Amino acid sequence: MRIRPLAVDALIAVALTTVAVLLGQESVKQGWMALDPVGYALVALVCVPVAARSRAPLTVLLVVHLAWFVYVTVGYWPVVGTFGPMLTVYTVASLRPPRISLPCTALMAALWIYAGVISEDASMPSVVGQAVGFSLVLWRFGHVARRSAELARQLKREQDERARREVAEERGRIARELHDVVAHHMSVISVQAGLATFVFGTDPATARAALGTISGTSGEALEELRRMLRVLRAEDGEHTGDVPAAPMPGLARLDEMIERIRAGGIPVELRVTGTPRPVAPGVELCAYRVVQEALTNVLKHAPGAAATVELAYERQRIRVSVVNDTASEAEGVNQDRVRTGSGHGLIGMRERAKLYGGAISIGPLSEGGYAVRLTLPTSARAAARGDDATE
Repeated sequence: MRIRPLAVDALIAVALTTVAVLLGQESVKQGWMALDPVGYALVALVCVPVAARSRAPLTVLLVVHLAWFVYVTVGYWPVVGTFGPMLTVYTVASLRPPRISLPCTALMAALWIYAGVISEDASMPSVVGQAVGFSLVLWRFGHVARRSAELARQLKREQDERARREVAEERGRIARELHDVVAHHMSVISVQAGLATFVFGTDPATARAALGTISGTSGEALEELRRMLRVLRAEDGEHTGDVPAAPMPGLARLDEMIERIRAGGIPVELRVTGTPRPVAPGVELCAYRVVQEALTNVLKHAPGAAATVELAYERQRIRVSVVNDTASEAEGVNQDRVRTGSGHGLIGMRERAKLYGGAISIGPLSEGGYAVRLTLPTSARAAARGDDATE
């Protein structure tokens, strides 16, 4: 359970006040004035304001040191009032640069020496040593805490920027692949439109069939174009690249990819259930890339494991899973012989599943091994109804 910083500071203030009051009961034994109502009020002024040290560190430091100055001047035991000033010096050093925190540290040391000067029988060398030593140690601890916090924030910013850059690069790559899918659709539409025009007067049945193909293909193309425009970002403009000449991979090419994995020494089994049927090209590409990335992870992180790829055709969706068994052994794995997929691992898988309204789960199995399971609607139009169904 996380506690708010203000609540933590309030608890610290209560603890410091309690310790100071209890220590003040020993004042008479140490040869100092006993705490009276004025003394208790000054102890409260020295300790209670630290509850606001995180919000106004400089103001709190000045208030606390002023109260400590009055407390010491009246003649009370100076040690009782040291807790608040010490904590405020550390706080300022941990939140403000040295040009501000060092003068504050010098202020505490000066008040500490002042308390020794007005005290009877005080050993000034010891007082000066304590004043300088405690002040510098507290400043050093605060300064180190400040530097550590700055480094942690910088690391967090770098990690966030790296993650945003990887997501942008992956989405740009997906968009370029979708460009090829849309180009394929438009080529089909162009050919079918030419056919319909040519046979319109002589073969009405063929013309109607061509127009039906144009209708279905144009719908798919519009959905793919919508996705491509959504994932493209302004900063991806420089990632133009070259459009690959090879045909876009799909489920029919799973055998080729698995053969490459087997050639590298990893035993992979492919299981297909249901009746294979045409699937929207973008959906096929998504499933292919997820399988490719999952098998790449087997090569990278479990080179001694066998893998099973399952492809299930259901009524309105397809299911793809890649499961590796870490208990199995594969000898002579040669990763140089396997062409693995690019992208950024889990980020790429989730971005693709999200783009096509799919659901993906990635994680270890209770019995050992690792599994990637993907469910996708079988048409681009169905996918458009569930863009954010990732798990």
